[in-house]
Amino acid sequence: MQLRYGMNPHQGPASVEPIGAAPFTVVRGRPSYLNLLDAIGAWQLVREASAGSGLVAAASFKHVSPAGAALAGAVDPVTAGLFGVAPRADAATRAYVRARDSDPKSSYGDLVAVSAPVTTGLADLLRRVVSDGIVAPGYEPGAVAVLSAKKNGTYLILEAEATFEPPDEEVRELYGLRFVQRRDDAPLPDGLSADLRLALTTVRYTQSNSVVLVRDGATLGVGAGQQSRVDCIRLAGTKARLWHQRRFVPPDDLSGIGSIQQRVNAQLRLAEAIDPPVPLQRVSLASDGALPFEDNITEAARFGVRHIAEPGGSTRSDAVAAAAHQHGITVTRTGLRLFRH
Repeated sequence: MQLRYGMNPHQGPASVEPIGAAPFTVVRGRPSYLNLLDAIGAWQLVREASAGSGLVAAASFKHVSPAGAALAGAVDPVTAGLFGVAPRADAATRAYVRARDSDPKSSYGDLVAVSAPVTTGLADLLRRVVSDGIVAPGYEPGAVAVLSAKKNGTYLILEAEATFEPPDEEVRELYGLRFVQRRDDAPLPDGLSADLRLALTTVRYTQSNSVVLVRDGATLGVGAGQQSRVDCIRLAGTKARLWHQRRFVPPDDLSGIGSIQQRVNAQLRLAEAIDPPVPLQRVSLASDGALPFEDNITEAARFGVRHIAEPGGSTRSDAVAAAAHQHGITVTRTGLRLFRH
C-alpha cells in the first residue's frame, strides 16, 4: 500500500506491506506512516485492556503514545457537559470520552481506537472533535457515513481484524542494520487491581521512559518519553492534578462557548487557577522500568498515589519500598520491564 508520506512529508515515497494476513482494512482515507504506527499501538492497547477487564476499552493516541486510555465506566457530569454526551451513552462512547478527557489538550488531532464496533453515538462525538482517524473491529450502520464526511472526506477509517495474531518475531531495519526480537507478549501478573492492570497495559504501549496514573478505570495522566523516571512521574502527576482541578470548574462558566475544543481551552485556563477543596486521592501508578530512588515515591505521593506497580530489581529497591511504606503506598513488583522504543 502506498502511504501519503513517510515519517515526515519530505520522506516519500513511502509504502507498507503486510507479512501474511493484514491486521487492518482501510475503509476510508489514505493513511500516513505515523497514522499506522499510532493505529498499531492503539489497537493493541485497547484489545489487551478489553480482554483483561471484560469491558469496552478506548484510547486516544498521539505520536506513538496514548494521550489517554479508559474502560467504559461512568461519565461524570463535568466530562459529559464538556463533550456534550449523555452520562448513559453507549459503552464505546463512554470509553472514548473518558480516554479523551484524560488530557484533552494533547488529544487534539488524535488517532482513536476502540475495542468494540463504532456506534453512531461515538461517530457523532468524533464528528465534533478534532481527530485524524480511528481503528475499530467494526462499524454499526450509519457510523461510517457520519465519519466519512469529516475532514472533507479524508478522515481515516480503519477496520481491525479482531482475530489477527501477529508473528512471534518483530523485525526492524534502521541505518543499514536489521533488528530481530520476540514480540512483547508476556502476560501481566495475576492478582492485580483493575486500575493497576489498566495502568500496566497502557504503559506497555507508551514510549519509554514512561509512567501512567489511573483511577476508576481511566488514565489521569501519562508521562511519556522522559529520560528521567522522576520527570515521568512529575509530568504524569501534573496532568492528573490538572484533571482534578477541572472537576471544580462550574459548568455555567462554559455555557455559551461554541465548539468542544473552545470549551476545553476555556476549562483548562479556569482550572489552572483553582485550588481544589480536597486533594487528588486513590491513584494507581505503573512504571515501565524500576523506580531507582526514593524521590520517585515522594513525587508520586504528591499526586495522591496509593498503589504502584513496577518491575523491581533496582539496587535501591529496599530503600524505595521503605519510602513507600512511610507514605502509605503499596508496591507490587511485577518482574516485568515494559520498555517501548
